Formats: sequence, C-alpha cells, structure tokens
Amino acid sequence: MRFVAFAFGLMLATPAVAEKLSLNEISQYLNGFKTASGEFTQINDDGTISTGQIYIKRPGRVRFEYNPPEQILVVADGDTVGVVDGKSNTSPEAYPLHRTPLKIILARNVDLSRARMVTGHVSDGKTTTVRAQDPDNPEYGSIELVFTASPVELRQWVINDGAGSRTTVVLGDLNKGVSLDNERFVIPGKGVNNQDRQ
Repeated sequence: MRFVAFAFGLMLATPAVAEKLSLNEISQYLNGFKTASGEFTQINDDGTISTGQIYIKRPGRVRFEYNPPEQILVVADGDTVGVVDGKSNTSPEAYPLHRTPLKIILARNVDLSRARMVTGHVSDGKTTTVRAQDPDNPEYGSIELVFTASPVELRQWVINDGAGSRTTVVLGDLNKGVSLDNERFVIPGKGVNNQDRQ
C-alpha cells in the first residue's frame, strides 16, 4: 500500500508530458489564421544572432524587420522573396518563393499529410517537431517546425536550405488576426531595373 501511495505521489510530481501533435492538428493550426505578428530571434548559420519583428499574411506573404544594427529587410510578396540591404544602393536580391521551404507554411492550404512532404515527425514530451519539404523538389531544402500543445502554438522553425546552411527563427508570442495591409508586403525597389511580365 505504501508503494502504491509512493508511486502515485511520483506521478503527481512528474511534469505533464504532452502528446505528440498529429499532422492534422498542425495543419489545422496553420490554416486557422491568416495574419499574425510578433517578435523573433534569428540564429544564423555562423552563430550570429539577430532580432526583429515578423508579420505574416497568408497566403504567401511575410515580412521580417530586423532591429539595429542590422539594416536588412526580408519581404515575401506572394511570389518573390526580396532581401533588401539598407547599406547598399543596389536592387534587392530576389528569389522565387516557391523555391524556398517557407512556402510550405505560407501556402493557402497547408496539408502536411501530402505524400512525401513530411520526412520527420517526433516529440520530446514537451514539443512536437515536424520536418517538411517540397515533395516534388526536395533540393529546395526543408523546414523544421517546432510546436507546443494546449493550445497549439508555433514556437520556432529551422530552414535548411539547398546549400546546406541552417537558419533558426525563434518566435515570441504571435498576435493572430491582426490587420495588415498589403502595402506592408511590397518589396522596396522590386522591378526598378526589370519589369516583371507575366
């Protein structure tokens, strides 16, 4: 009887272990909000750290405003990811959004159950981590998404690009459902030298 009481006491003292979130739960969470804003901390591949504010407007749009001394702005406008260097007078570096792992969470309809999209799905008892890639173009890299439960929240992601570098973005609390106008996601200087034609 004492052993039972002792074991029960241990159970009460042990921190609650969160169950691994299902891919369906995670997909529903990502599809459940269209806009969000918050603070982020970025750990770069070389170990340097940057901070700033993030603004998300799904589908396809995100804006990273970096705090000083950084003079970098990264904006995805639904089609292109632009990297604007405030120290340079040149046009922004531009990359097709569909060639980056970010497109997975910025998609209009996130479906992590899609064949060959998820290459890893694990839990450490506190968080659930999903590793996903474009199943048709794995060479574009992958994204690792880290979630907590009760309620489900996205806490960080790690971008593994096609060149082999890793960039970690740790998110503060996201304010969802905020009003974000489309002008916030215009890439400064895009098309100055070249007019995009469809």
